[in-house]
Amino acid sequence: MSTDASYRGRFAPSPTGPLHLGSLIAAVASYTDARARGGQWLLRMEDLDPPREEPGAADAILASLREHGLHWDEEVLWQSQRAAAYEAALASLDTMGLLFRCDCTRAMLGPGGACAGRCLPRQQEVGTPCAIRVRVPAETCIDFTDQIQGARHEPLGRDLPDFVLKRKDKLYAYQLAVVVDDAAQRVDHVVRGSDLLDSTGRQIYLQRQLGLPEPRYSHLPVITNAQGQKFSKQNHAPALRAGQATDNLRRALAFLGQPTAPAGLRDCAGILDHAARHWSPAAVPAVMGIPASMLANP
Repeated sequence: MSTDASYRGRFAPSPTGPLHLGSLIAAVASYTDARARGGQWLLRMEDLDPPREEPGAADAILASLREHGLHWDEEVLWQSQRAAAYEAALASLDTMGLLFRCDCTRAMLGPGGACAGRCLPRQQEVGTPCAIRVRVPAETCIDFTDQIQGARHEPLGRDLPDFVLKRKDKLYAYQLAVVVDDAAQRVDHVVRGSDLLDSTGRQIYLQRQLGLPEPRYSHLPVITNAQGQKFSKQNHAPALRAGQATDNLRRALAFLGQPTAPAGLRDCAGILDHAARHWSPAAVPAVMGIPASMLANP
């Protein structure tokens, strides 16, 4: 076990339903990576999208994390309380001349959901409702090394000339909020699912424009169902089974390729302590997804 007291990781669930095995895997990996290094593990509730939230889900998520022995440092950061910080970031980008208003319908958008130049020349004509988008110069390329998935080269400006930071319904976009909040929480290690790998280039682009630190990224394989879809609330992933926290932890750690905790460890704290002492990022499969059928009793 190495020691890096400056390490700050985080888990950032959305309160759209209870925790399922896929979200537990991300929580366990980020928690164990932080604890293995003697660092801090933070919790952020990404409650940015009220229409998609399930009543009581946030409290249920917090309770489930506690049941599994996943105790966070510092207070929970709630994105629903962060509008002023997001507006400040938008103001900075606007001062740089990077923002524009867009009233495109979904049918009008180009590849990747980009406005692709339709609205930028006609800013005086764009009314409301409209989205706020950030421009990405055509020559922009983002290169970074993911700690699990390896070297990445993203010709962002070619593939995505712009993207949304504030939606037509006035809700802040994930890409903006995550960048602002990672910086505010001083997060320097992001361990999360591979479904977010294609968001990383956009986030690094915003970090560079705003002069914010760039965390190190580790993107885990996600667990997939029989149709090849990521386990998620939208795809009806089953909630974690109540009263089976130790079994759930063992299942998550097995998915991550980690050593099996001794059978004599029958409490969450012991299993997590063993996981931290034997944590091996190199053992995490460097693939984007693993079928649930590969796990015993998923």
